Amino acid sequence: MGGVLSSRQIAAMAEAGAIRVAAPLASGQIQPASLDLRLGPKAFRVRASFLPGRDRGVRDILSAFSYDEMSLEGDGAILERGCVYVVPLLESLELPADVSGAANPKSSTGRLDIFTRLITDRGERFDEVEPGYTGPLYAEVSPRSFSVRARVGSRLNQLRFRARPAGEGQGAQALTDAALAELHARAPLVDGELNLRDGVVLRVALGAETFGGIVGYRAQKHTDVIDVDRVGAYRVDDYWDRLPARDGRLILDPGDFYILASRERLAIPSDLAAEMAPMDAAIGEFRVHYAGFFDPGFGAGADGRPAARAVLEVRSREVPFVLEDGQYIGRLVYEGMAETPGALYGEGGVSNYQGQGLKLAKHFKTPTT
Repeated sequence: MGGVLSSRQIAAMAEAGAIRVAAPLASGQIQPASLDLRLGPKAFRVRASFLPGRDRGVRDILSAFSYDEMSLEGDGAILERGCVYVVPLLESLELPADVSGAANPKSSTGRLDIFTRLITDRGERFDEVEPGYTGPLYAEVSPRSFSVRARVGSRLNQLRFRARPAGEGQGAQALTDAALAELHARAPLVDGELNLRDGVVLRVALGAETFGGIVGYRAQKHTDVIDVDRVGAYRVDDYWDRLPARDGRLILDPGDFYILASRERLAIPSDLAAEMAPMDAAIGEFRVHYAGFFDPGFGAGADGRPAARAVLEVRSREVPFVLEDGQYIGRLVYEGMAETPGALYGEGGVSNYQGQGLKLAKHFKTPTT
């Protein structure tokens, strides 16, 4: 059966050697529909991002570049804001011919504005692993707002695996709008009205009543370093400016990074996985697609109804741009699971963002008003 592989199937792949590890898998590394990837012991600071192309490996490119090699052993190293690093990961792959992969930053990584992408040998696209790929994995890491400390085992991105029967395409097999409307009629995907446009449309919440007068956060430009493995360690006001509600509008300044939230509350069904995708560029010159994976069970309240908002990591591109309360800002694309995970998001281990509203990364202390 095709679809996104579950935690049980990922564990079986690791046991069979399709997922190879330089250190034993850590607790919580296998998520309901993805595998957290871990940084290895070395990082290479490079001048620019790159893709190896069809005939070369990542090491071939690195050998042709000048770079600074850094150790991530022990207490790790500081990855400076604005710099680009390539880090070999502790995981490598020997995939079956009918299994491919797709990567995305983890939720916490996106909320820290760490631009992270997966690279494979002979890769022509970031964040994609071709069916049957055998070889190492690398993370490109570029902190954009804050310098960060990372070390061996730090988890910045995650990998989903898809199985497809012979003869089917290997990309995501998205549910149609008609199928989503039918699902929503049986069990709500969002609270309130369902808007569809090649997926479930999300609208930004900028009204004063939604979050008690604060509609978002903007990253400060000069801050201390953030350790990516420290949870609940940092004061919000040392890193973020709080954005008060102003007539349902927010002007995005080019280059600034914002944390906002959706109007809609979501619930991802147990047999589906979802991914945030950008709306058509014609709706505005801003980006909202950083950390995009939503696991089965995300957002489901005690009664099973939608209870969590989507947090939006937003950056305007070239010019100032006005966002208005309720404006379309992104969409969720859904695809089927190969099987329902044994434990859904929020049921096993620590789930930092279940039931979330407007929430910063787990590294920050809960803000007080």
